[in-house]
Amino acid sequence: MNDNIESGFTRRKFIQAGSAGLVGVSLVQGFNKAVAQTPQIVRESSARAQGQPMPNLENPFPLPPERRLGWAIAGLGNFALNQIIPSLADTRMCKLTAIVSGNTEKARTVANAYGIPDRNIYSYDTFDQIRNNPDVDIVYIILPNALHSEWTIRAAKAGKHVMCEKPMAVTVEECQAMIEACNKANRKLMIAYRAQYEPYNLEAIRLVQSGKLGEPKVIIADHGRPLDLSLPSDQWRAQKELAGGGSLYDIGIYSLNGVRYLTKEEPVEIRASMRPGSGDPRVEVEENIEWTMRFPSGAIANCSSSYNYADTKRIIVQGTKGVLTIDPATDYYERKMWLKRGNSEEKLLLRDANQFALEMDHMAESVMQNKEPKTPGREGLQDVRLMQLIYESAKTGRPVTVPPLA
Repeated sequence: MNDNIESGFTRRKFIQAGSAGLVGVSLVQGFNKAVAQTPQIVRESSARAQGQPMPNLENPFPLPPERRLGWAIAGLGNFALNQIIPSLADTRMCKLTAIVSGNTEKARTVANAYGIPDRNIYSYDTFDQIRNNPDVDIVYIILPNALHSEWTIRAAKAGKHVMCEKPMAVTVEECQAMIEACNKANRKLMIAYRAQYEPYNLEAIRLVQSGKLGEPKVIIADHGRPLDLSLPSDQWRAQKELAGGGSLYDIGIYSLNGVRYLTKEEPVEIRASMRPGSGDPRVEVEENIEWTMRFPSGAIANCSSSYNYADTKRIIVQGTKGVLTIDPATDYYERKMWLKRGNSEEKLLLRDANQFALEMDHMAESVMQNKEPKTPGREGLQDVRLMQLIYESAKTGRPVTVPPLA
């Protein structure tokens, strides 16, 4: 810096000038004089904005809007509005093009917020007209469990691919009807097992299958939360007619499916029991259930689900060489994982990602490439089949042999 600037505009002299009321014309004149004495090379920077080569991308660019597949969301409850619809903004291959709701005012509010034209707002009465809408490629069914089968079949008959929330349906027969309807219409059917697309669970699968833990011997999987009957989303879950089952269907399915995808095995025997719940007459479904599954390899899974204990989403795999703990394992926002081998314990830190966006992009990719989704209808069918056997064992008090898959 020029000596005249440095000596004329020290912090001390600036403060003195200000305190004497001299900050004004005289200060500006002094500054202009100093700048005039500054060498030209200082006043005129040689820096110029220049274009640079394309950097390596950590994530591929999203597809242009016109190439993305259009999604209709059927059911505008808490999960759809707070998780799924916002997550569409994080996808690469998807876009929101239509909504289906029985509440006209809510549907218009959501449509206005996301730029959905009136022609793409459907009620449950007008839903079948979606067959004539080329803006919609995929329908995401986010309705109470007992409605999954009907609306999946209607979407398939309308010529749309379907992603359906879990549990796939209430009964095995309903699951089979959904698969048949989508096959007949030559449409894809995917069940929304988000954990199977999430980085921490994918790494857990890799670690278990790679032998890092040795042979898996015991898997512990617990999922529970308090049921809050002040919330509409929990009110229908307490009703047998709409939910089909209780904590097992709602959150126990995470334990069941988690053990299956970690071991890559199907159980051969199930033992189960139920414990009394809160005693609230409004709750028509089971609140607490525990079950044990024995696998062909000899591994044992001890699982539970509950509407009566604090929020829990924990899976632990105990092998001959190590222990893997994921806690929480299936949370919307947070995952933590530890690997213990011998006397050493390592906390595994991975780059997280939006699991909802990942599963929706996978569905879109399956449609675009005409391939079967990773979690097709038969994956949902198997969980419903096993949950029905868990109920059977809990009701009879006896172990149940699991018939082999067809």
